[in-house]
Amino acid sequence: MDKKKKILIVFGISVIVILCSLSIVMSYLAFKERKHVQQVIVKTEPPEYKIFIPKIPEELDFCGEKVPLLDFDVYERMERELLVNAHWESATILYLKRANRWLPIIEPILERNGIPNDFKYLAVIESGLSNAVSPAGAVGFWQFMEPAAKKYGLEITKEIDERYNLEKSTLAACKFLKDAYNKYGSWTMAAASYNFGMNGIDKQIDKQKTLNYYNLYLVEETNRFVFRLLAMKEIFKDPKYYGFDLKEDELYKKIDTREVVVKKEIKDLAAFAKEYGINYKFLKIFNPWLRNNTLPNKSKKAYVIKIPDTSDIEVIEE
Repeated sequence: MDKKKKILIVFGISVIVILCSLSIVMSYLAFKERKHVQQVIVKTEPPEYKIFIPKIPEELDFCGEKVPLLDFDVYERMERELLVNAHWESATILYLKRANRWLPIIEPILERNGIPNDFKYLAVIESGLSNAVSPAGAVGFWQFMEPAAKKYGLEITKEIDERYNLEKSTLAACKFLKDAYNKYGSWTMAAASYNFGMNGIDKQIDKQKTLNYYNLYLVEETNRFVFRLLAMKEIFKDPKYYGFDLKEDELYKKIDTREVVVKKEIKDLAAFAKEYGINYKFLKIFNPWLRNNTLPNKSKKAYVIKIPDTSDIEVIEE
């Protein structure tokens, strides 16, 4: 073997040895790095996390009627609803947002009809301030069943359902609550009867020999009903205390409308909407009591249709 070949062999062996050595060193350093990361992770502690438990105010009232919190059962029922609603964040945030739009419509109607302002929270807990439909068939902000709705003057046909009309259904609720207060002499009992019905409350009064809501042993839903009202009242009074720090621009704004009085039949509500610069969707959003695409009116009755201010909405061009 000549000298040149020997040099090449030695050089090749040297390169292999160097590469193997570098590989060993790199593997060792990588191992040390992983070990260091693992040690850091092990030493890392989770962030501190605490559940907020709201305090029950020392004194509470519903429509000026004192809540007897010294009764342990009353106290615990109140605490349950405050905890549930303070920690059911998604629902309560939506109630607070919607309230900015809808309570300014509800409150004056309650006041004009002599109903305490606290009853605005009834619409909050009944429907979440939306035109909800219950599995039992109760409809609208005030969750009227059809017989009660008709009793208190709401029109219900295939084309019209005034349970979806906020102003008219609020007025109907006022009539019911006034009747219940005249019957029981208590706004608290009037609220309970809104949920359970006056006939149901009457049977329990006869059975249990008491006229005081807080002394009655009632079904679960009615047992919780007034306390849900009270919980909403407390949260709405001071949302920030309960963790709901909503800014003004995060609330749903009130949209101005003008009223169009109609005394004739409307054969095509979509065409009617376009005449006023809006579309069928917006017509139905602001007049959900119109349940079909026509408005029959053989009796020439005056219906009020709301047209939203086009400066407050965006009608998408086709």
